[in-house]
Amino acid sequence: MLEMQTYGTDTVQPPILIAHGLFGSARNWGVIAKRLSVDRRVVSVDMRNHGLSPWTDSHSYPDLADDLAEVVTAIGGTADVIGHSMGGKAAMVFAMAQADMVRRLLVADIAPIAYGHSQQSMITAMRGIDLSQVNTRGDADRQLAQVIDEPSVRAFLLQSLDVKAQEWRLNLDVLERDMDQIIGFPDHQGQFDGPTLFLSGATSDYVQPEHRAIIKGLFPKAKHAKIPQAGHWLHAEKPREFEASALAFLST
Repeated sequence: MLEMQTYGTDTVQPPILIAHGLFGSARNWGVIAKRLSVDRRVVSVDMRNHGLSPWTDSHSYPDLADDLAEVVTAIGGTADVIGHSMGGKAAMVFAMAQADMVRRLLVADIAPIAYGHSQQSMITAMRGIDLSQVNTRGDADRQLAQVIDEPSVRAFLLQSLDVKAQEWRLNLDVLERDMDQIIGFPDHQGQFDGPTLFLSGATSDYVQPEHRAIIKGLFPKAKHAKIPQAGHWLHAEKPREFEASALAFLST
């Protein structure tokens, strides 16, 4: 079972399940999860091979979707699902495979396609840190700064570093081996006919107009919206706007 962080209490509405992206964790979504839990339960998970969830020898989307199904079964059998990036792909596969378990689906800045860019550089950067020389997060940040210029990217990655244990809470071996699957998307014959929102960052290039026909074929009721002045990390860059968009969609 995936590690879960739970906010709020049960109501007549189904809970909200949040699935994070690659190299992320449930804690990345803590602020938004708390805000969404004002009148219902919100469950944010560490995906497999991330955070405190089990490390496994597979990181395929069908397996990630099965993990989400197991969580939804444990929290009541039906949920509204939010998934970002890798978590969005897992959520899409889950919704198509187990449509009766998903009431509404919000896919954050990702499309059901294979992308050409790899995240191998991030793994190389994390592997390059001499963890024996890390006693504080600042020590790790100074090492990462030699290869990653953006402070926000370094801060994001370092949320998955256990400084005390001097180890990453990421199964870098499996994530590296299965990178082609992670940036890809499995062939799928099913559909999810429930309400679906593809919410993108206006400055992100992850969801393009040419993707809409593919999206419509798999998610016939899909609608699209953009958050102005937000990129791929739209929930971190514009949390209030993301929260407002999610509440408007999930409360309809």
